[in-house]
Amino acid sequence: MPADSDSLRPGKAQAGKRAAGALVRGAVRRLGYDVVRTPSPAPPSAYPPDFDAETVATIDAVRPYTLTSVERIAALCEAIRYLERAGIPGDVVECGVWRGGSMMAAARTLVGLGRTQRDLYLYDTFSVFPRPGERDVDVWGNSVAERLDADLQNPAYDYLPEEQVERLVRSTGYPADRIHSVRGLVEDTIPAVAPATIALLRLDTDLYASTAHEMEHLFPRISPGGVLIVDDYGEFLGAKAAIDEYLKEHDVVLLLSRIDHTGRLAVVPPR
Repeated sequence: MPADSDSLRPGKAQAGKRAAGALVRGAVRRLGYDVVRTPSPAPPSAYPPDFDAETVATIDAVRPYTLTSVERIAALCEAIRYLERAGIPGDVVECGVWRGGSMMAAARTLVGLGRTQRDLYLYDTFSVFPRPGERDVDVWGNSVAERLDADLQNPAYDYLPEEQVERLVRSTGYPADRIHSVRGLVEDTIPAVAPATIALLRLDTDLYASTAHEMEHLFPRISPGGVLIVDDYGEFLGAKAAIDEYLKEHDVVLLLSRIDHTGRLAVVPPR
């Protein structure tokens, strides 16, 4: 058929489609129904729609260096912004740094705000995961020790050297002299090396013994109005028990707000 045939001309083609559409609509209406055009669904997004562009950019930058969810990264960024708006004094502390993604998010957020006066403390072994104890089971009743043995076979769980983690945090533009990596078990390094005043304490060592030690020595140093983030409260029952026992023993009432299935965040009231 010639290329300039009337059957290929847009005007006649569209008219034919309209006529066919009218016949279909007429038939449907005779059955008591109608045909209504609906808008195409929006394309799926990797992030919740309330995430601002700066938070999304931070998540994209740190995702290769953390196993935490986008919701937990976003909550950390917003907690940092809150601390600056509220003028809460103290340093930023993370126990359980792994590859440094969460502390990178905190540092990026502070740099973006033009506020780089706080010291950042990074506590980790930077090489091995401590052996879980008998109280360390997950919310499904599985032994964390058995989970750990399986997880460590996956290269995705490999550690980065301490020096590389430090370089990653410095790559955010945060002043190098404000970044302090503390190598070793927290039971051995805290409280000998610890800031006097903490604005944000993020606990991510997963286990009962380490979490209990961190709460005993670091929680009292959190400024009134400061923030406590517990990464695995909803998944690892040993870490949850350490938090709950400390709060009960010291008669501290906290609203541990749910970030996602496991992460919890609280603003610490005056004590």
